[in-house]
Amino acid sequence: MSATISLLFGLLVAIVILATLATRLRLPYAILLVLGGLLLGFVPGLPGIALDPELVLVLFLPPLIYSSAWLTSWRAFHTNLRPILQLSLGLVLVTTFVIAVAAHVIAGLSWPVAFVLGAVVSPTDAVAASATAKQLGLPRRIVTVIEGESMVNDATGLVVYRFAVAAVVTGSFSLWQAGLQFVVVSLGGLVIGLAIAWPVAWLHRHLDDAPIEITITLLTPYAAYLLADALQVSGVLAVLSAGLYLSHQSSRFFSSNTRLQANAVWNVLVFLLNGLLFLLIGLQLRSILAAIAGHSLLTLVWQALLIGLAVIAVRLAWVFPAASVPRLFSARLRARDPYPGWRQVAMVAWIGMRGGLSLAAALALPLTLTDGVLFPQRDLVIFFTFGVILVTLVGQGLSLGPIIRLLGLEQDGSLEREHAQAHLVAARAALSRLDELATEAWAPQEALAQLRAHYAHKLETLTEAMDGAGDERFDGHAPIQQRLRQEVLAAERAAVIGLRDRGRIDDETLRLVERELDLEEQRWQG
Repeated sequence: MSATISLLFGLLVAIVILATLATRLRLPYAILLVLGGLLLGFVPGLPGIALDPELVLVLFLPPLIYSSAWLTSWRAFHTNLRPILQLSLGLVLVTTFVIAVAAHVIAGLSWPVAFVLGAVVSPTDAVAASATAKQLGLPRRIVTVIEGESMVNDATGLVVYRFAVAAVVTGSFSLWQAGLQFVVVSLGGLVIGLAIAWPVAWLHRHLDDAPIEITITLLTPYAAYLLADALQVSGVLAVLSAGLYLSHQSSRFFSSNTRLQANAVWNVLVFLLNGLLFLLIGLQLRSILAAIAGHSLLTLVWQALLIGLAVIAVRLAWVFPAASVPRLFSARLRARDPYPGWRQVAMVAWIGMRGGLSLAAALALPLTLTDGVLFPQRDLVIFFTFGVILVTLVGQGLSLGPIIRLLGLEQDGSLEREHAQAHLVAARAALSRLDELATEAWAPQEALAQLRAHYAHKLETLTEAMDGAGDERFDGHAPIQQRLRQEVLAAERAAVIGLRDRGRIDDETLRLVERELDLEEQRWQG
């Protein structure tokens, strides 16, 4: 037990060090974690760490998918549903077929096994996409499409994977049964997620206890995933639908205190789970190399590189026509959703990283067929999957920063404009409510006057920002005002800490005042 705890502690320390280094180097931390895992795997004396496929599918996947769904805008997801479905349905099927052909021609895999490999590497990884896209500061629409694709295409990829494996194990395949099961699995997952989310939302509305509610948020994705899995429908889509629904309703049932604490807990949880998953991916190399000891390593590396390049090429070949062809034949679509521009399309085409889900699917391949014969070429499927992950996650990931700068992509400012507009409407509503309260006997006129002056000043500042900022960031506060407020808050904190240091107040009082100052700073920034 002590050895396991020491190993886990060591992995967590490695995550902190590598993530800090990635921040300094301005790289997506997923890349350095995978590379760090590769190096750690060959450290003398370090025990081998096997990545249990069930661990990825049950422990890591539900909360990470749930977090991505929670932070996804339903309006943006619905608006971009067409490109999301093009990528998560059409591209997954095309990638499965193309990679099957490539694996058969390049590596000599049998056709059934080649289709298994195609199914394994066809879906992009939700964890890698979310962790990388947000860290790079891409435009909102690109982030929405990439995250939406990676969450939905897991269901497509896993259904194709299930039938490809069944074809190898049993030697039979039925296209219409596969199509029917895909519909059942997808719709069933969505329904299960909503069936879990509705009573959870009701429960939140009748609670006002932050620790209990945060615990419920931690249990919800597992409940949706495990129930869907027990009913043999898509656990990923169940978690996705539950997360989208509860996120949309959360403003009506979370108190401000619960929301602040929940965000802090989930930020830490997602960081640690992401870090462990990427590190564990890198740590698998040693065991994978041991499994292919009878093959020529140089030949396999070359074949894996070619298959990885084929994965990238098929995405590039799909995304550009998928973005332009529907608009050529539909004037209504062109009017509703003009062509986003080749730079944004190129970025979506280039971000197609594979990660833990693909490796877990490869490792989950059965050892034997129904007649007891060993699963053919299983070790090669695992190795090529690992190679595709390295080519797409590390190779493409390292190129994202330079490509973004080359294309001149940056955040489009729509979030800031909506942010300022929301504050503007809220300030007007506050002034209107103060006018109504002026007739109430319990409301002191002096207090009303102070609040009215505060909101009138805020409204004036926001109106000037909206009218004169052009394409500037609409953060709701002028830079000089922001700096003045930070200076004032710093002085307040220093004064209160001085009181504690002189023994005038205790640490409990200090923490209470610090929390109030922190909330005030958050209000000014938000």
